[in-house]
Amino acid sequence: MAASMLQRCVRLARGSIKCSTHVFTARRCLLSPAYLDASVWEQREKDPQNLAELALLMDRTYERKLPVSSLTISRFVDNISSKEEVEQAEYYLYKFRHSPNCWYLRDWTIHSWVRQSLKYGARDKALHTLKNKVQYGIFPDDTTFNLLIDSFLKEEDYKGACAVVEEVMLQEAFDLPSTQILSLYAVTKHLATKPELSWREERRLGATLLIAGLKQANSVGLSAQLLGCALLGKVEMSRGIRDVYHEMPLIWTPGYLNRGLNVMEKVCSGATDVKLSKEALDCLEGVLQGLSSAPEAGTGDGEETAQDAKTDETVREEDQLERARLPEYASRFRDLSCKLQSLDRVEPSSLQALVSALAEQELGAAERADTEWYTGKVQEWEEERRHLIQREKEAKEKALQERLARQAARATL
Repeated sequence: MAASMLQRCVRLARGSIKCSTHVFTARRCLLSPAYLDASVWEQREKDPQNLAELALLMDRTYERKLPVSSLTISRFVDNISSKEEVEQAEYYLYKFRHSPNCWYLRDWTIHSWVRQSLKYGARDKALHTLKNKVQYGIFPDDTTFNLLIDSFLKEEDYKGACAVVEEVMLQEAFDLPSTQILSLYAVTKHLATKPELSWREERRLGATLLIAGLKQANSVGLSAQLLGCALLGKVEMSRGIRDVYHEMPLIWTPGYLNRGLNVMEKVCSGATDVKLSKEALDCLEGVLQGLSSAPEAGTGDGEETAQDAKTDETVREEDQLERARLPEYASRFRDLSCKLQSLDRVEPSSLQALVSALAEQELGAAERADTEWYTGKVQEWEEERRHLIQREKEAKEKALQERLARQAARATL
């Protein structure tokens, strides 16, 4: 249902934004070459290694049920030189994650893993380990997320970009403005393709829009919150609140449609330069109309099995109480819509157009801040790595001295 509503919203707005979208695409729609420049990363001190020897070392260490050091797995990833070696590194990342030293996978190793995967055409491997982060220990920082999102956007693989953005959402890593903008850009681009969404996809996209939107105190942020609440409210009303927050970084209190209406009230009483996208308003209206005409708990879009399907007998009392408020929500929406129109707080452009304009205005400054942070972070990583190498050297020397002492002691017997 929500998919068809979004499709209608996109068609209504597409004609009015065609020119502005084309202008943005011609100027800039992705991260700049300066941001993607790997020179800072490549200037690190090299540590050439033979991957076959490293693999043999790790295999023997695991066979003896001893821990592999974080430096060893880092060296393996840093010395990847082909797509085949990316696949080998994936195996050893998995092994390391399931070893006693799993907590010591370094941040620079994760960053290097994503860079190497992109460099050697194995972006799918980076995404696989990210989506299975518990099995591989891949929890990237914001700039690493940005590189991966950007790689999908360049290929116009908006569904893949959204898969990365969903991981950003699950890790609640919308700290950098650049990540917020790229994420909203990816989601709105994906929705513009008119995808057929399952309820799980509606939930993930809704949560992404809501959480990322909360980071932006402008028309983009509030419109994203409204659209996110509409999608989450649809899932809540049709399946129950537990299916909204289960395994998601979302509040478990019912009332996501009510939160969407609160966004509308906030815009009515807030700054005059903040408006709500008509696309988001149309989507919420469509959700309310659809739910009012079919109030029973549904089975989603046909993806769910009989085991997944819910019946009225399993619906919690709080869900029934929330559904009973649908007429109130519909009436309140009509009143707020009229008020927004009278105050000229409705933006005819789509959310995609608003995000594109925001990116053109603010992404450059956000990139400069990220680049400065990244340069400092690489230096910090290098200092930590040199410290670990020194500790490793001292530990080897100590072990050698102890071995020689034991041999000398045996020789005197």
